[in-house]
Amino acid sequence: MLSYDPYAALAELREFAPMTLTSANFADGSALPLTAWSAERGGADVSPQLSWSGAPEGTKSFALSVFDPDAPTGSGYWHWAVFNIPASTTSLLEGAGDPGSDLLPPGAITLPNEARVEQYSGSAPPAGTGTHRYFFVIDALDVETLDLAPGSTPAILGFNRHFHSLARGVLIGTATP
Repeated sequence: MLSYDPYAALAELREFAPMTLTSANFADGSALPLTAWSAERGGADVSPQLSWSGAPEGTKSFALSVFDPDAPTGSGYWHWAVFNIPASTTSLLEGAGDPGSDLLPPGAITLPNEARVEQYSGSAPPAGTGTHRYFFVIDALDVETLDLAPGSTPAILGFNRHFHSLARGVLIGTATP
């Protein structure tokens, strides 16, 4: 497993208040459930249930992403990115990453992932690449909406949310080929 933590590096650029991010489907640092794996790898591409708490006063919306920094790309792999989640939302049900599920709150926008589809894409670490870490990250933002161009990448979301983040919660799941 690689040891680089992109979110620790970002915290060196700007301090973020801590939030708590949990899942009913896996514990921090443990294996993702098979349902959260890619369908091509025996899973079902089902996003896990997520809950968060500790958003500070002034939170007007949330942004969520799932990133694998251990993908053999040199730039990682974005599995899911959602923004403009209303501040009144504190959890997402399992399967919210399916665009046909209607489980995201009104106003939330899903960006295309690395496969260029607007949905949660399950883990699929290639053989021989060791254990991969999947960073589920929630940011409390000081704006109700981020104005991003349709089709923007998750990296563009990351850049924009960095400057509006009040607090951040990180939950790491793992997958081994």
